[in-house]
Amino acid sequence: MSAIDVVVVSYNSETTLRGCVEQLATAPDIHVIVVDNASRDGSLETVGELPVTAVALDTNRGFASGCNRGLAAGSAPAVLFLNPDARIEPDAVRRLAAVLDERTEAGLVAPRVLDDAGALDYSLRRFPRLRSTYARAVFLHRIFPRQPWADEVVRDPTAYGSAHAVEWISGACVLARRRALEEIGGWDEGFFMYGEDVDLCRRMQSAGWSVRFEPGAEVVHIGGVSAPRAQLLPTLAASRLRYARLHRSRPAAEADRVGIAFGELTHALLSTKGPETRAGHWQALRAVCSRDAEAASRSARRDAVPSTVEAGDAAK
Repeated sequence: MSAIDVVVVSYNSETTLRGCVEQLATAPDIHVIVVDNASRDGSLETVGELPVTAVALDTNRGFASGCNRGLAAGSAPAVLFLNPDARIEPDAVRRLAAVLDERTEAGLVAPRVLDDAGALDYSLRRFPRLRSTYARAVFLHRIFPRQPWADEVVRDPTAYGSAHAVEWISGACVLARRRALEEIGGWDEGFFMYGEDVDLCRRMQSAGWSVRFEPGAEVVHIGGVSAPRAQLLPTLAASRLRYARLHRSRPAAEADRVGIAFGELTHALLSTKGPETRAGHWQALRAVCSRDAEAASRSARRDAVPSTVEAGDAAK
């Protein structure tokens, strides 16, 4: 039995998938599981001769669903969830696993994330709070980027220099203790993409497990610095709203909904990223104001054809 399972959820990842799993697939203590979310580009064929377990799905039900399918296909006590546009060395995976051995209270641990140029990607996060939702809506996070009240992203480089407990971490590369993950019921498949990683970290901590950051391990994430595509902004907004409804009181969730809607309005009016992005924010505003935000988000995803979600969008 392998000591570590590596689950890679792929969607139209033909250009990156092999580079992601090739080194890991030949490591003796690592079992690679590739879950393909109904790709249309032959992603699985690129790893066909490698010693990986392939799980081909006929429907793309999202990143969280794919992660759960990969979890069920393995049995190792530690499970690394890795985006197909990321690269991590086997020794870095083992370092993450060692953290779980050393810290019995840890349920999740994540490495330092670099972009493909070697620059630090700010992958540490604070849980969403009303103050940060409204601060971002009026662009205060750009004026005060390192203030905890202004943003969820931890932008202080010194925070990435030492190992410590964190609130939540990006799901692009995260190692989970299987026992802890099974205890909380796995990933929440109600999130199609975006929000499933913050939800996972919240539920882990609510169950008494800690979430750790380990800078002694590094991963290169090609898509780590890319913003969501305009067509997926409604999905991002709907996921934020779903998280608020799951983890906040009803009044606080409603206040969050108003703040999210306000943020979409200000970005639709003032964004400098072009008409497509502004149109995406208008769609997101309509989704958040809809009685069924998730249904509006699904409609927006259907409009994003021919490729609903691509590798750079974390295969979710």
